Amino acid sequence: MKRKLVIAVTALNAIDSPGPGVAVIRAIRECDDFESRIIGLSYEALEPGLYMHDLVDKTYQIPYPSGGTESLLTRLQYIHEQENLDLIIPGFDAEMFNFIKLRDKLWQLGISTFLPELNQFEARDKIKLFDFGQKHGFLVPQDKILYELRELKKMADNMEFPIVVKGKFYDAVIAYSYDQAEKAFHKTMAKWGLPIILQEFIKGTEINIAALGDGEGKAISIIPMRKLYITDKGKAWAGITIEDDKLVELARKFIEATKWRGGCELEVMLTDDGKPYIMEVNPRFPAWIYLTAAAGQNQPASLVKMAMGEKVEPFNEYEVGKIFIRYAWDLITNIKEFQMISGNGEL
Repeated sequence: MKRKLVIAVTALNAIDSPGPGVAVIRAIRECDDFESRIIGLSYEALEPGLYMHDLVDKTYQIPYPSGGTESLLTRLQYIHEQENLDLIIPGFDAEMFNFIKLRDKLWQLGISTFLPELNQFEARDKIKLFDFGQKHGFLVPQDKILYELRELKKMADNMEFPIVVKGKFYDAVIAYSYDQAEKAFHKTMAKWGLPIILQEFIKGTEINIAALGDGEGKAISIIPMRKLYITDKGKAWAGITIEDDKLVELARKFIEATKWRGGCELEVMLTDDGKPYIMEVNPRFPAWIYLTAAAGQNQPASLVKMAMGEKVEPFNEYEVGKIFIRYAWDLITNIKEFQMISGNGEL
């Protein structure tokens, strides 16, 4: 008899900057080692994953991360009473803090998670990334953390362009002049708030690495991917798995140094002379995570097994040259379904 699990997944949006939720669910559905009932957790009524009934069995709206842990816990308790959840897999950077803080309370309810410790989560934060790199011997671009516009103005005469302007959660804009940098500052601040990160521009090939750690310093899975097509927001719209021992060792060293628990993504710029600079470390699965399942290392399914207490041996091989190509698909639904999730918070 296969074990039956009720798994809740967030990040169901599938816009031009997609969340990983739909890809995580696809990977879990492909695993034959257990049966799963998938519960979607949404923030917006127009997240496409809500209406993908072949992937998501039922969806509940949850409060925005800015609402704090208490409102989230109250909502999750209600959902748990209806669904008897076994596991929650969050997928947005902005919600990770709340779920990490609630980990023990969720465990007391009988709900598992497989998330990094708070100190692990904070150590790789964009604001602290350069110091993290210095401490552990990683190549990381120099940066400057700005808390107000006048700090940017003070730097105007000495700034070297191009420079990368980043939000504390998402978005990165390459500025080629001070005017562009100031415009990016205002736009990013309006969307994500302060602080704003100015990061040294590194020229090279964009590589993303999906990794899964066991929480004790061992890497269970590492898949490097080279971007083949990049959107105007810098997101990979197509990519290919590559073979590069340096990149695999970089991710392995990161997992060892942090004792990372769960999925993460290293955004790397590989310079022409072969130096791998860590540009960001995202504390969750990337939107292209389904490629790991297609390449032979199903990271979401492996996370489920570890969260349920199973021993998972590290993967040693993956298929090189596996390509993903993202595409748009017009999903048709009924106004009644939209009204149900908007009005009742359930679908």
